This record gives sequence, C-alpha cells and structure tokens, in this order.
Amino acid sequence: MTVALEGLVGKLPRYGRLIGIDLGTRTIGLALSDVERRIASPLETLKRGKFMKDAAEIAKMVKRFEVSAIVVGLPLNMDGSAGPRAQSTQSFMRNLEGVIDCPIVGWDERLSTMAVTRTLLEADASRVRRGQLVDKLAASYILQGAIDRLGMLEDARTEAEDAAGEATRDDTD
Repeated sequence: MTVALEGLVGKLPRYGRLIGIDLGTRTIGLALSDVERRIASPLETLKRGKFMKDAAEIAKMVKRFEVSAIVVGLPLNMDGSAGPRAQSTQSFMRNLEGVIDCPIVGWDERLSTMAVTRTLLEADASRVRRGQLVDKLAASYILQGAIDRLGMLEDARTEAEDAAGEATRDDTD
C-alpha cells in the first residue's frame, strides 16, 4: 500500500528496517536502515530490467532484511509538480504494491543525485567510481531524509501523547 510518510507514524513495529530506492532509468540504487531506523547505509545497485525481475529482486531484499516499509525517491520538478519521471516512479510504486506486502512511501528526492555527485567529486572519486556508487548513495541520501523526518514525526506524536496523559492525570487529581 502506498502511503504518505506521516501514515507510517505509530504503525511501524518498534524495530524494523526501511529500504530506500533510487529508481533510475538504467539502474536501481538500494539503501538500508538499521533496525532502529536511525542510519541509512548504501546497499547495492541493481541493473534495471523488466518490472517483474526488478520487483522480485526488491522483494528478496525486503524478505532477507525483514523490511517494515519501502521509501522510494520521488523525482519531483523544482516547483514541486510531478513531471514524467515522477509519474513513472509513482506507477512503479503502484505496481510494486501488488508484489510486496509492506507500506511504500514516496519521498521527495530533488537534488539528491546532485548532492551525492558533488560529495563524490569533492572526494576526488573517478568517473568510473562515481558511476558505481552514485545510485546506492543517492538511495541512502533519500532514505536518511525520510528517516530523519519520520523520527521528528514520531517524537512529536510521543510528546503529544505524553501531554495528553498529563492533562488527564491533572483532571483526575
């Protein structure tokens, strides 16, 4: 099921990994979080093929790492609108719903590949090395952004629940 990131708050198990996907035209970058959902790490880059083959590879990763949810980078235009690439990614997400039984979230990935490429250039990585790393690092960058936002949303929810609990205790005193 495709949901907004906010839809995951309070619905994920306490411990469970997230997998991040940077969907390119020729490759699919994958990243994985730790079980506490604090840190995203690059996982691997898949060569893109037919949808069912790609979905089967992702499903294997979801099962292998006991993934609780999938975060897919959504390549929105700079004005926030969904152009052809974003629409293609949303179609991929909808099709993935029929293959993998866990929540799928789209996350704004604007400038992620550019940021990762800049970092690799600053690290003096060769063109070949950048090509090998950029997709899975972009997936990691996307996933880390979603993890950070999810953590803030969960903290806000916990604070609101604590405040509500205190108000209830004050009313009964």
